[in-house]
Amino acid sequence: MGMFLMSKKHGGNKKIPRVMYIYCEGEKTEPLYLEAYISERSKRTLSVFKIPKTRKNTPEQLVDEAIKKKNSSSSAEGDVFWVVYDQEYLTPQSISCHQRAWNKANRNGINIAISCVCFELWLLLHFGYTTKTFSSYDNLISSSPLKKLIANYDKGSKLTYLAIRERIGTAKDNARKLAAYAKDNYKNKHEPYQFPCYTSFHKLLEAIDGF
Repeated sequence: MGMFLMSKKHGGNKKIPRVMYIYCEGEKTEPLYLEAYISERSKRTLSVFKIPKTRKNTPEQLVDEAIKKKNSSSSAEGDVFWVVYDQEYLTPQSISCHQRAWNKANRNGINIAISCVCFELWLLLHFGYTTKTFSSYDNLISSSPLKKLIANYDKGSKLTYLAIRERIGTAKDNARKLAAYAKDNYKNKHEPYQFPCYTSFHKLLEAIDGF
């Protein structure tokens, strides 16, 4: 697909660059990581990657926000949309919320980068492969070596990316390996939001790499 596409707003008369919109549940951790990754690794300028600030913080709300933008006159044909969120603690209510978000995203061509149980699993994969299940963010922080591996880990720190940037290739490899493990071992689970240990954050990074 070409770099320039027709704007819906101008009836196809104006050529504008494609844009990738990334809607994040977290206000700091994921946006800071993504901005640093894009600045360092993308062939494209940061201006074609938009990480809108949003107060929406459930999977369904984020998907709705992405769909609204996709259907608006301010987006162009060929723009790409991602939502980034955590699975967190699963209850019957949250499973149905995840399911609605997942189905809505699939129907509307919105991509999902989900981490089960939280984004910090993706950070752990920079240091090694694991299939360990964590029940929550607090459980991962207290029972994994993350705080030893990333000194003074803080969700709002700009230093996290710098501390692990040399290990991103390892993280991508481990996430692919974990995805294969999840599909083989969680066959009774129908969608990734039901997997106890999984992340598809590497797919978003691969999409950025190829954009």
